[in-house]
Amino acid sequence: MDFTFNEEQSLIQDQVDQFVQKEYDWETRQSLSNSDLGFGDDNWQKFAELGWLGISVSEESGGFGGSSIESMLIMEAFGKGLVVEPFLETVIMSASLIDDHGTKEQKSSILEQAVAGKMHLALAYAEPQSRFNLSDVVTVAKADGDNYILNGYKSVVMNGPSANKVIVSARTSGSQLDEDGITLFIVDSDCEGIEKTNYKTVDGRRASDINIENVIVPKENIVGEVNGGFQLLDSAIDKAILAISAEAVGAMEVLYKTTVEYTKTREQFGTAIGKFQVLQHRMVDMFMEYEQCKSLLYMATMKHEEGASDAKKAISGLKYQVGKAGKFIGQQAVQLHGGMGVTDELNVGHYFKRLTTVGTIFGNTDYHLKKYSSL
Repeated sequence: MDFTFNEEQSLIQDQVDQFVQKEYDWETRQSLSNSDLGFGDDNWQKFAELGWLGISVSEESGGFGGSSIESMLIMEAFGKGLVVEPFLETVIMSASLIDDHGTKEQKSSILEQAVAGKMHLALAYAEPQSRFNLSDVVTVAKADGDNYILNGYKSVVMNGPSANKVIVSARTSGSQLDEDGITLFIVDSDCEGIEKTNYKTVDGRRASDINIENVIVPKENIVGEVNGGFQLLDSAIDKAILAISAEAVGAMEVLYKTTVEYTKTREQFGTAIGKFQVLQHRMVDMFMEYEQCKSLLYMATMKHEEGASDAKKAISGLKYQVGKAGKFIGQQAVQLHGGMGVTDELNVGHYFKRLTTVGTIFGNTDYHLKKYSSL
């Protein structure tokens, strides 16, 4: 398996790294996270101008026809700066889903605007009782002539506050836990019957709980086939796991490097604590956990891109390792920085919060270890 990036991929990697290093320092990130919007609209427009918003969208839909590899490179660089712009939610989770399974009309009306930075998207799949089970859906959609009427409740919809359109999973047939009978609908976020409760998450992002009451959605807004939404949703979450794991790898790299540098300057008993062998062992363990995650990330991404039969197993193995390593690296970074490691002024605690969140989104370590064993 060849992990060498081609020239175009290397250019994308360098371009995003340069943006994070030169235009996304820690103070800038914090001011954006604490703003009313929760991210920088100017940055979002810049992403559009540079072509990043269309990186995973096909050329026929107005994008650049990139693969999961290009998305991985962007997300890894974003992880280094804890970028708060909703690239994962709009591009990876939603635009890719419409690009893969949407109608020609849906692609022309939505994707062109999303790629141009003029529309935000969100995927509303989780419900209070569903935990990590994508098929546990009690939101219902009943046919009514040329429309469907939706009723239900969606929780922790990432980028919900800014989303112009939301892809909602709803049950059109079957019982609560059936994989068959789920349909995906594109819903205008400001239509009658939609009520959002917006909030800031522990890692500085934005999310919404959405109450859906008698929302009328035309049949033309169905993504894919009626009752066939589970497979589409499952595929979209696989892409999201790869992307968020790449982000975590970027964050882990910054954490372990920041910790190593700090221990070179922090003195105790008249010498730098980085010279204490027991602490050196800890930092070596941090480095090894990071390298394992990066290797698994590259392997899982390649397998997914090639359509390998064991791609889903590789993705679950990756997510398990990312959750385990993120917890370990975050804890060690905080411990070695001492009390200042958990203050808002220092970035270490914020990286730990993000890694902790990543460890839970789309399934925690227990869930993916069990899934890995069953595949």
